[in-house]
Amino acid sequence: MKLSYNWHFEVDPSSQDTEKIFAVPDFVGDACKAVAARVRGAVAGHSFDEFHKHSAKLIRTAIFGIDENGKIKNRFAFSQNKLVITNIDIQSVEPVDSRTRDALQKSVQLAIEITTKSQEAEARHEAERREQEARGRLERQKIADEAEAEKARTSLLSLQAESASVESAGQAVAEAKARADSTQIESEAKVEQSRLGAQAEKIKAVAELTQLKARQETEIQHQKALNELEISRARDLANIESSKFKRIVTAIGRDTLKQIAEAGPSLQLELLKGLGLKTLMITDGNSPVNLFTPAGGLIPGQPGH
Repeated sequence: MKLSYNWHFEVDPSSQDTEKIFAVPDFVGDACKAVAARVRGAVAGHSFDEFHKHSAKLIRTAIFGIDENGKIKNRFAFSQNKLVITNIDIQSVEPVDSRTRDALQKSVQLAIEITTKSQEAEARHEAERREQEARGRLERQKIADEAEAEKARTSLLSLQAESASVESAGQAVAEAKARADSTQIESEAKVEQSRLGAQAEKIKAVAELTQLKARQETEIQHQKALNELEISRARDLANIESSKFKRIVTAIGRDTLKQIAEAGPSLQLELLKGLGLKTLMITDGNSPVNLFTPAGGLIPGQPGH
């Protein structure tokens, strides 16, 4: 048996127990002997097969012990030199005697072979059982399917017979009903067509009336806008002429206008007196002159001839 340990010295530097570290000269051998004694004592109380199967648990239990809760402890302390073993690693467990080792190998091989054959036999038995169950279910399903198919075939024949009877009996009724439905549909279509035609004519008339009304309103608005524009133009021209005349009168002055109005006839009268004429008419020869009308009044205050 090969074991490895995790260990350390557990001492308090401030106490007098530090000298105990050197109390045991060969502490490694002493620890190995103590551990070996515990392991031999534990192994002696169990069979080889049981120890071979549970060697790790038995060895750790024998070395560390069990606490009050039934769990394996994690330390093994030596009070002589304060040595503490905290863990044990079981590297290998092999029989020293060659015959025991051969017997163990054969026993292990035989156990493996027996277990393998047992598992193969169990698997084969389970496979055969499942196959028999599947075959039985398949046979039962086949019988049920055949019965269901026969039942469906009987129902199909019955339905075919009923269908033939209904078809022969109802063909005339169907034809008569179809003709009546066709006539009714045709009549309803004609009525609907007439109604839709009247509605279309109504819609058309309303649309034309609306269009005419809209056109007349547009023309009225247009003419109204033109009239307002002409009135505005005439008003603006009148305002312009009035303003122009007012500015001219204001610029010339009232006295000047009076003098101009009085100067024309007086000058003409003086001119005629100087020429020895009583009446004078000047024309360009292109405008006709009515000589039969008395020429009186051409010169104010003079009779016409």
